Amino acid sequence: MSELTRVEPITVDPLLREVKSKQPLYKSLLRMLVSAAVIIGLWQAVVVIFEMPSFILPSPFAVFERLIERHQVLFKHGWVTAQEIILGLLLGLSMGLLFALQMLLFKPVKRWLLPLLIASQAIPVFAIAPLLMLWLGYGIASKIVMAALIIFFPITTCCFDGLRSTPSGYLELAKTMGATKWQMLRHIQFPAALPTLASGIRVAVVIAPIGAVAGEWVGSSEGLGYLMLQANARMLIDEMFAALFILSVLSITLYFVADKCLKKLIPWEA
Repeated sequence: MSELTRVEPITVDPLLREVKSKQPLYKSLLRMLVSAAVIIGLWQAVVVIFEMPSFILPSPFAVFERLIERHQVLFKHGWVTAQEIILGLLLGLSMGLLFALQMLLFKPVKRWLLPLLIASQAIPVFAIAPLLMLWLGYGIASKIVMAALIIFFPITTCCFDGLRSTPSGYLELAKTMGATKWQMLRHIQFPAALPTLASGIRVAVVIAPIGAVAGEWVGSSEGLGYLMLQANARMLIDEMFAALFILSVLSITLYFVADKCLKKLIPWEA
């Protein structure tokens, strides 16, 4: 009996975890499809019942036709925006981790830097965008910095909170075993901070497109934000909705990819 009890967690538990991990993905996809169908149905009902003109609210079918007709242009500008979002996420994540480690390891840095981080969030993104255009130009660099700035605060605070909330018992045990500060950070504090950091990354993936598109609205020659402005100026509202659809699909895809990668990296969180 004792041998059976030792074998059972090894043979059964991984199978149960695999089944449980597959079920939420299937259910989430099903819920997403049902929600999309309901939204499209309500959208079409509003257009038909209230007889909305196409220059105010186009029908879903008109948007779909525009999406097919202009798919090359939409995907070209969508690829530019995707690059801005992904590179902005990488830059913002790197900066957030660096500043969080600085505040953890050096107490004077925390006292000076934390108020600046809070004050930086009081400045609207649109107020910073013209300055970034002036300093970095109208290319992709200013949009990357915009996306990085908008996610910098949640990444930094989540990482810092996770690092300093490590159970003190683990740290005391590591000290008694002669672990250095770097060893405690690498093997205890950083793994303990990963679940909190993962929550910050999920938030960052959702809000990073705001910074990229805001930068394109202020000044650019390509990207989905630029395409929406041009379509608005020519009263091509169906093309605006098509660009918005591409942006939504891009954001949702990035979120699910990031969520899947985080669950693989942090299996104890799932």
